[in-house]
Amino acid sequence: MNANDHLHELGQSLWLDNITRSMLADGTLQRYINDFAVTGLTSNPTIFYQAIKGSTSYDAAIGDKAGSGQSGESLFLELALEDLAQAADLFRKIHEDTGSVDGWVSLEVSPLLANDTPGTVEEAKRLHARAQKSNLFIKIPGTPAGIPAIEEAIFAGVPVNVTLLFSREQYLAAAEAYLRGIERRIAAGLDPKVGSVASLFISRWDVAIKGKVPAELENRLGIAIAQQAYIAYRELMASPRWRKLAEAGAQPQRLLWASTGVKDPAASDTLYIQALAAPNTVNTMPEKTLLAFADHGKVNGSMAAEGGDAEKTLAAFSKAGIDADALAQQLQLEGAESFVKSWNELMEVIADKVRTLAKPAAGTKTGGQQS
Repeated sequence: MNANDHLHELGQSLWLDNITRSMLADGTLQRYINDFAVTGLTSNPTIFYQAIKGSTSYDAAIGDKAGSGQSGESLFLELALEDLAQAADLFRKIHEDTGSVDGWVSLEVSPLLANDTPGTVEEAKRLHARAQKSNLFIKIPGTPAGIPAIEEAIFAGVPVNVTLLFSREQYLAAAEAYLRGIERRIAAGLDPKVGSVASLFISRWDVAIKGKVPAELENRLGIAIAQQAYIAYRELMASPRWRKLAEAGAQPQRLLWASTGVKDPAASDTLYIQALAAPNTVNTMPEKTLLAFADHGKVNGSMAAEGGDAEKTLAAFSKAGIDADALAQQLQLEGAESFVKSWNELMEVIADKVRTLAKPAAGTKTGGQQS
C-alpha cells in the first residue's frame, strides 16, 4: 500500500493531469489506475500540444483524417475525443461504482471562446453531445464571461469542470453559477444530478511571487489560498441552501486542487499533495508528482477544517506587499492567455503534420500515369 492509497482512503480522489495516446496504448494509464489509486484525469490545450508535438503516436491518425479533408480544430477534436473516450471507458466502472461522483475525464472548450459566453455555451453542449460519454466533463474557465456560461451549461445538463480559478472569491462565483443552474433545473422539473468540479490552481501563486517576499514565505501562498477556499467549500456544503438541493437529488460540486506540481526545485516535490489532503476533494497532478508521492509522500491527516494558519499567513503576505485579490485576477488573465497560446501552437503543430502526413483518400490519383 503506497501513499496514494492512503489519500484515497482519506476520501480524496487522485486524478492524472495528463493524457497521451501512448499511455493509453501501452497500458500505462491502466497501471496508474491499478497501482496508484488514479480515479480520473484532466486535459487542457497545453497537455495535448505537448502530446502531439512530442511524439509520433498521433501521426497515423492525423494522416488518415487529413487525407479525408479534415484539418485544424475539427481534426484535433476528433483526436482528443478518441483519446478521452478510451480513457472514459477505463474509468467507467469507477464512475458507476461511485454513483458518478468519481471516474471523470475532462475536455476543454476552445480557449479562444474565453470572452464569449454564448459561444462557450453552444460549444459545451456540442462537445458533450458529440462525446456521448456520461463521465466526460467539459472544462469552462471561471472567467467573468465563463461564469454565466457555467450556469447555462449546468442548466442544459452538461457536466462542467470549472477551470482557471485562483481564489476563494473566484471559487464562490463558480459555485454560485453551479447552484443557480441546479436550482433552475429543479424549477423546470429536470433531473438535478449534474456533475461538476471547481478547479483551484495552486502552484502558479508561488511562481508569481518568487523572489518578491521574505524567504520564510516562499511556497506558502498557494496553500494559504487553498485553505481559504476549503473553508468556503465546507461552509457551502453545510448551508441550508445546499442541503435543500441535496435532498432533491443534486450532486455536490467538488473542490479540485489543480496545478499541484511543484515548480521550485528547492521545495519538496510532494509539498502541495501533502498540504492539500482533504476528504471529498480532488487532487489532479502530473505524472512526475503522482509517482513521487507514491514513492515517498506522507499523509499526515486532513487539512484543518477551519483553515489552519491561512489568515495569519495571508496577512504576512499583505504586509510584504502582495495584493492577493489583484494577483488572483492577474493569474486568471495570464492563465487564459497561456491556454490561447498553447491552442494556437497546437493548431500550428496540427497544420504542420497535416502538410507532411496527409494520405490521399482511396481512389485518389497521386501523380504519374494510372496503370
